[in-house]
Amino acid sequence: MEATAKATFVRIAPRKVQIVLDLIRNKPADEAMAILKYTPKAACEPLAKLLKSAMANAENNFDMDVSKLYVSYCAVSQGPTLKRIRPRSKGRAYRINKKTSHVTLTLKESEEE
Repeated sequence: MEATAKATFVRIAPRKVQIVLDLIRNKPADEAMAILKYTPKAACEPLAKLLKSAMANAENNFDMDVSKLYVSYCAVSQGPTLKRIRPRSKGRAYRINKKTSHVTLTLKESEEE
């Protein structure tokens, strides 16, 4: 049994989220939360919120033991890009792409005692 949480349209580029996801993959949920709390990356705040949501889903919807949970699957994919214009000299305009991410996080209960 597994508990999943998804965060869509997160306003951080997927490459930056992927770096933080690599840190917490296959870690126990409480250790992953500690890693997210003390890592100085912008992606940590929405990922910590997502991990809390997945833990709440596991506890309330599937009656799992929170102390046995671990991050079994986490992935990020690119969402839609917000296209903005930056005025430049001589009437030019530079394009600014503000990328978004869709993040999926799955928790499972570990079997070992």
